[in-house]
Amino acid sequence: VQLQASGGGLVQAGGSLRVSCAASGRTFSSYNMGWFRQAPGKEREFVSIINRNGGSTYYADSVKGRFTISRDNAKNTVYLQMNSLKAEDTAVYYCAAARPRGYYVGSTDLSNRSYDYWGQGTQVTVSS
Repeated sequence: VQLQASGGGLVQAGGSLRVSCAASGRTFSSYNMGWFRQAPGKEREFVSIINRNGGSTYYADSVKGRFTISRDNAKNTVYLQMNSLKAEDTAVYYCAAARPRGYYVGSTDLSNRSYDYWGQGTQVTVSS
């Protein structure tokens, strides 16, 4: 699976942005899809994950209530809608694909090591 993230940009604090991740191949719907982010000088951190059919999602506490993950399996694309953006959301956002270990996703899916494929990242900058 090859992943291509896009949609990043510069937005003012309080604004919204949607990033997308397009996948190649016919097996997109077989994978759970996650978003991570990495700010300068910090480690990559988990943001959100969605299961294969979109029926289960999980969010980091820092984005819960502000970000929404979704997917369109017909378009081989996963989205991250980001609202009420804060300066601390500034980072490079990466999408990643993980082989599912069950139907539901949750706190066991936060580790980088759980993911098999990674996209190249898209920069999101929030100005305060």
